[in-house]
Amino acid sequence: MSEVKSGTLFGVGLGPGDPELMTLKAVRVLSSAPVVAHFRKAGRTGHARTIANAHIRTDVVEAAFEYPVTTEIDFREDGYVSAIRDFYEESAAAIVAHLEGGRDVALLCEGDPFFYGSFLHMYDRIKAAHQVMVIPGITGMSGCWTAAQAPITYGDDVMTVLPGTLDEEALTKHLGVADAAVIMKVGHNIEKIKRALSAAGRFDDAIYVERGTMPGERVAKLSDLGECAVPYFSIVLLPGGRGRRIA
Repeated sequence: MSEVKSGTLFGVGLGPGDPELMTLKAVRVLSSAPVVAHFRKAGRTGHARTIANAHIRTDVVEAAFEYPVTTEIDFREDGYVSAIRDFYEESAAAIVAHLEGGRDVALLCEGDPFFYGSFLHMYDRIKAAHQVMVIPGITGMSGCWTAAQAPITYGDDVMTVLPGTLDEEALTKHLGVADAAVIMKVGHNIEKIKRALSAAGRFDDAIYVERGTMPGERVAKLSDLGECAVPYFSIVLLPGGRGRRIA
């Protein structure tokens, strides 16, 4: 009896949200994979699944992994760390079961698989024992600065990518020396981000982008935003080019 060949885990980068911004390679893998896996909030379809919808066959086996916690607990708390660690272990085990059965798995990844996101935790747990192939995707930040028509770097500008979850002092320090910056993970961190930008003297330069390249896209100067609830899919841009533009 011949041994079953292990399947391959594909980390499929879907791009920033517009399905037309998926790569041809991503579409090819999604159209042929017998198993499609994705992460989502409990009871939701999930953004990744929505982006990929047109390219998933009706006969595919789906594995939807629902986060036990998202933003209702601070990610630094022991309860969050414990719950999310167990969740990733269980998700990886479910994927491995398919791989050991000889089935390829396409794991949907918003943006790029290697740039923030849950795929990294699957990659770390699975790569040693099974083949993993990563299909890069256009990052969310690239989609956002394009939506805002905001060139992000000129000449020798250095671009800094900052998670909004950093403490205010750290954000202020980084923003104070940045030529250009992208602030991810905005959400409920928005007021802290505004204060840090103000302290760094860059508040008036900042651009807010919500759901870049997706339905409901919104672009505004951060100073015009006012006080409002900000969704997870939002980014703050600090374009570079100060004194470096060649007319």
